[in-house]
Amino acid sequence: MWKKDSWKDYKALHLPHYEDLNELNSVLSTLKDFPPLVFAGEVRSLRKSLCEVAEGNAFLLQGGDCAESFSEFRADNIRDTFRVILQMAVILTSGTNLPIVKVGRMAGQFAKPRSSPTEIKNDEELESYRGDIINGIEFDKSLRKPNPERMLKAYSQSASTLNLLRAFADGGYADLRYVNSWNMGFLKSGTEYERYRNLANKIQESLNFMEALGLTPKNTPQLTKTEYYTCHEALLLPYEEALTREDSTTGDIYDTSAHFVWIGDRTRFENSAHVEFCSGIKNPIGVKCGPTLDHDELIKILDKLNPDNLPGKVTLICRYGNEKVQDHLPDLIKRISDEGRVVIWSCDPMHGNTVKSSDGTKTRPFENILSEVKNNIKIHNSEGSWFGGIHLEMTGQNVTECTGGIDDISESDLKDRYHTHCDPRLNANQAIQLAFLIADELRNNAT
Repeated sequence: MWKKDSWKDYKALHLPHYEDLNELNSVLSTLKDFPPLVFAGEVRSLRKSLCEVAEGNAFLLQGGDCAESFSEFRADNIRDTFRVILQMAVILTSGTNLPIVKVGRMAGQFAKPRSSPTEIKNDEELESYRGDIINGIEFDKSLRKPNPERMLKAYSQSASTLNLLRAFADGGYADLRYVNSWNMGFLKSGTEYERYRNLANKIQESLNFMEALGLTPKNTPQLTKTEYYTCHEALLLPYEEALTREDSTTGDIYDTSAHFVWIGDRTRFENSAHVEFCSGIKNPIGVKCGPTLDHDELIKILDKLNPDNLPGKVTLICRYGNEKVQDHLPDLIKRISDEGRVVIWSCDPMHGNTVKSSDGTKTRPFENILSEVKNNIKIHNSEGSWFGGIHLEMTGQNVTECTGGIDDISESDLKDRYHTHCDPRLNANQAIQLAFLIADELRNNAT
């Protein structure tokens, strides 16, 4: 029988060790009394939209920070990322003629698994940075010690972020009539800018025509509002458990820390505590699929996460890397198809394409990111499956973390504005450019 804490009977990887259990239990007790961050009705609405994605009638766009930080928590940062995701959604809609399900890696993406448990600098070895919800990024022994009090700050910041996102989504900021006035990131000229401006002008012409027919924002609220959801990796299980609640109207169990949560590549295995936890909640679940994936094991995991094979419940987020996608994705698609499993196919072109520059700085070449996406689209078309989504680490800020793209960022430019707390992100211009190129590729492969 599944329980909120039954994950404790399974193998749990990438969880911190808290020395003071009394302090930990006190924090978790406090969190259990806090209001939910998201609501069951919102999650059900997302599930309904994801069913459309699974059936090929919509497209899933997930994007946001690699790891949110306490220090960069500002309204402008939240607004800018929200705005770029809206812009990407408009562009993708133009290319697919489908509704775009928008899910931000926001309001909860604070914990990160690390390849090494420790880090060494100047002959000193400390615990690796695991995300602001667990410890500090500064290389300091006291700050690298896992501190449960950080969960309270993460909750507070998530609540504030969600309040702002709901205001943006419902309060007119997403009004399509203002699509022309949305700041195009930092791009003021060039091909992509002209394409976006032309697209915005066409939208305005269509809205003017609709208004002439009597369809106005007053009687058609869809013109001024948008549905927007949040997601993060369900990594810090004590925190996730504390925010897991029973819906009073249905009796179903929801993780109210986010609308959508995923299981990472490092915690995706049989008898995993993270799989066990996710098997009991009604939220949509993502499963990261990398080169180490065992197909037989994945089928067992799907049996546990989605025993009734419901559409929209599970999204397979494939992160093979540009050089390996052709070696792994076709066989996975065939196996899932042969098993008759209903899943959403999404592509994470970020994690498999991380490289180091000549000075050791982590980066991701834009051309490799784009190439992996193109290969995904072509493989799905070849296999007769629906390429249903994209999962990106990106920001609305003018950072220099990924090389290439329309700004032609070089390795020597990385030091200019390299602000990420963990992995390199696409900046606003690169994200918008990628959306145009994905839309082109989808359009070309549909003909």
